[in-house]
Amino acid sequence: MLTDPIADYLTRIRNAQMANHRIVEVPASNLKKRITEILYEKGYILKYKFEDDNKQGIIKIALKYDPQTKQPAIQNLERISRPGLRRYSKPADFRRVKSGLGISILSTSKGVMTDKEAKAQNIGGEVLCNIY
Repeated sequence: MLTDPIADYLTRIRNAQMANHRIVEVPASNLKKRITEILYEKGYILKYKFEDDNKQGIIKIALKYDPQTKQPAIQNLERISRPGLRRYSKPADFRRVKSGLGISILSTSKGVMTDKEAKAQNIGGEVLCNIY
């Protein structure tokens, strides 16, 4: 039984990048779909595809690498809030990720969004992960 599906999602992406895979498949959920959309909007992945397999569904993610150095676009994926220790933050307390170069993904009352979007709307929430 999987107790932390977001940590599993981040670990699958991290492991696929370390093995230089082009595509990674992840079991789908609405939260993971929204995180994938944010990663695509912010330019961390090339593209994604949601597939139905008559069960849970699958998210296929095409990972992005630098053409010259072959380094992945995502340098670090860090889980912040976890089932054993939830981390919540107010807009005034948002911390910059990698001096503003990275993003934090939050689960708010208005949906899943980045820290910059949440700060613009002046809403806080659970800090799911940091990406840079």
